[in-house]
Amino acid sequence: MSVEFNHTIVLSRDREKSARFLAEILGLEVGAPAGVFLPVTTANGVTLDFLTIDADIPMQHYAFLVSEDEFDEALARLVAARIPIQADPHGNHPRKINRNDGGRGVYFLDPAGHGLEILTRPYGTDPSSPLNGVTEDVPGAV
Repeated sequence: MSVEFNHTIVLSRDREKSARFLAEILGLEVGAPAGVFLPVTTANGVTLDFLTIDADIPMQHYAFLVSEDEFDEALARLVAARIPIQADPHGNHPRKINRNDGGRGVYFLDPAGHGLEILTRPYGTDPSSPLNGVTEDVPGAV
């Protein structure tokens, strides 16, 4: 059997604002509305269907694996937009990126308060690299 992750619903206060935010940071496109959903599809075909709701929204975490070039581009967009970044999910290393597993990673929040992460190497791919180890400053980051 071949199992693939196909889509998920991302709750937001404003589906347009949240979908456009993600698409702009990652260099993706917002698709045509599908009923109440506004989709953003990743390169591997997974769709994030943004939905506007008028209720408390629990924070969710969404991580995106990107190439080194895509990381540079996304990080530049985050810095230019003055979106706070951090090297860890707990905010202990603001204005920094991490070097976990021999790659690079960064965390930030979307307009709905969801925790987003971009990383260039999947966790566990370099056992010799300490997890939550080396961080590096990002000039101009807030």
